[in-house]
Amino acid sequence: MMSPLSSHVLFHIGPVPVTQPVVTTWGIMAVLTLGGAWISRTLTSGRPGRLQTLLELGVTALDQQIRETMRTEPAPYRSFVGTLFLFILVANWSSLVPGVEPPTAILATDAALAIIVFLAIIIFGVRSGGVTGYLRSFLWPSVVMVPLNLIGTLTRTFSLMVRLFGNVMAGVFIIGIVLSLAGLLVPIPLMALDLLTGAVQAYIFAILAMVFIAGALTRPAAPQSIKNTGSRS
Repeated sequence: MMSPLSSHVLFHIGPVPVTQPVVTTWGIMAVLTLGGAWISRTLTSGRPGRLQTLLELGVTALDQQIRETMRTEPAPYRSFVGTLFLFILVANWSSLVPGVEPPTAILATDAALAIIVFLAIIIFGVRSGGVTGYLRSFLWPSVVMVPLNLIGTLTRTFSLMVRLFGNVMAGVFIIGIVLSLAGLLVPIPLMALDLLTGAVQAYIFAILAMVFIAGALTRPAAPQSIKNTGSRS
């Protein structure tokens, strides 16, 4: 089993080493892209088939989750949250393929996913209130809280990385140890549990991403606005 801090280099593209998690990640992205393109061609405005009905139920559930979590219309965030969830889900479940280490069991992959969420918070926050509005949000509830708000933004990113890495890596280690000691049949229940854990971790990651993005959208623009409202009342 490879170290979570280092990866096995499969080949080089010029001076750039290409590791196994990178190849697996490329494969997952290719599967999701080609699968999405194929499914989009099969969609119809008439009577939907079973696959389209299932997809529509999934999109409806995603929209409902965004509305309940972010308290906003889901359209601007549906693609990002849905893609994030699907990628992590497939990456976690890729451990079922013999000889494949899930990319999410590698610290660098989880760090990249956390950084993507960090950048998404900034992008959606700026899109919602402008650069000035987003920067002013760090003044809430007072100027004294600016350092803590900045530190909190960074620690949330770190917590996303550590949570996903710890849970996925633990499952990989446990299955690997039991498989080496007990043979092929005994770990099957653990593999089923690992599937459930992978789905739960993808769900939690997506929910936390929504919560963090919603925080950038819903924080008041500045404490002064509260003071002005209070003086008028």
